[in-house]
Amino acid sequence: MAGRFARSWSLMKASADVLRSDKSLLMFPLASSICCLLVAASFLIPVIAAMVAAGDVAEQGHRMTAGGYVLMFLFYLAQYLVIIFFNTALAAAALARLRGEETSFGEGMAVARSRIVSIVGYALIAATVGLVLRALQERLGLIGRLVVGFLGLAWTVATFLVVPVLASQDVGPTEAISRSVELLKRTWGENIIGNAGIGVVFGLLMFLAIVVAALLVGGAFATQSMAAIIVAIVIVVVGLTMLGLIQASLQGIYAAALYRYAEDGEVGYGFDQAMLEQAFKPKK
Repeated sequence: MAGRFARSWSLMKASADVLRSDKSLLMFPLASSICCLLVAASFLIPVIAAMVAAGDVAEQGHRMTAGGYVLMFLFYLAQYLVIIFFNTALAAAALARLRGEETSFGEGMAVARSRIVSIVGYALIAATVGLVLRALQERLGLIGRLVVGFLGLAWTVATFLVVPVLASQDVGPTEAISRSVELLKRTWGENIIGNAGIGVVFGLLMFLAIVVAALLVGGAFATQSMAAIIVAIVIVVVGLTMLGLIQASLQGIYAAALYRYAEDGEVGYGFDQAMLEQAFKPKK
């Protein structure tokens, strides 16, 4: 297990080297975040307005109605569609970069547009799974919720390589999921540990950033200077946003590198042959 963590850490550092060599890869999670915010606003603003207008919505209890589930499914579908589309574009650009090719934001977006039918199909599947898990969580007790959480984790792991599959192969959503599960058998250690490792590293960085942000904003308020307060808030927002964008980019590059080696046995730009051979040593 310690060896897997060490290899996954090395893979993550190699992903960071790829990102440093082509910072345009940050544009994909940035565009995705902006679109997700717009989607969320387009759903939340009308819902909040309707709740305020009704006045007695809060008295109807916590159990969601059929209409609520329909609205939630549409929200999930829109969000997944945006996220999967831009992640596919990021994976396409990352795969091109791993091949040593020059790439751009436009080229990644072109690949995603060419896979739009499969992306929509996968978004429908992901939204359905998300809604079913949410409905089960609302109806089950504590043990049931833990089981549902485990099922959600299993789904996330099993579909980890769906996006790079969609980016590199002209296949349907169910075939992409099947291919991801097949590749999972070869990559499970680095898949789970490496992706979790990226989350842990950036979770710690985010915690430290929030502490620094609190001190910075608190100091600015202590000066009672509006200019200092505005500057502090801008620095905090930009800093936290950049951390999120870097994490999303690294996870996309990491998935692309795992997929490329598991599928083709080829080492990508910035990655070490011996490290990947050890990571994907066949099981006896």
